[in-house]
Amino acid sequence: MQRVDEADLAALLAPLAWERQGSELVKVVRRQDFAGALAYVNDVARLAERAGHHPDVDIRWNTVTLRLSTHSLGGITDADLELAGQIDALTG
Repeated sequence: MQRVDEADLAALLAPLAWERQGSELVKVVRRQDFAGALAYVNDVARLAERAGHHPDVDIRWNTVTLRLSTHSLGGITDADLELAGQIDALTG
């Protein structure tokens, strides 16, 4: 796993439904209600466990905020981008 070069990051983010905020990738997803938000988080959890890479998760009723960053390397890595793409496939 390695940090993504700053010069390449914008192009790599273009096809993803994530926003860069400093050293993190951030995605906000809204579901119909709290149960829908929890079901979505469980789907994300299955992907994260398979990848061995876990986002920070914040749930506020029907709104889920995900943050991806590789803290040990101090920024965004190829693993973050890979998991972001997998998570995007959930929300199609």
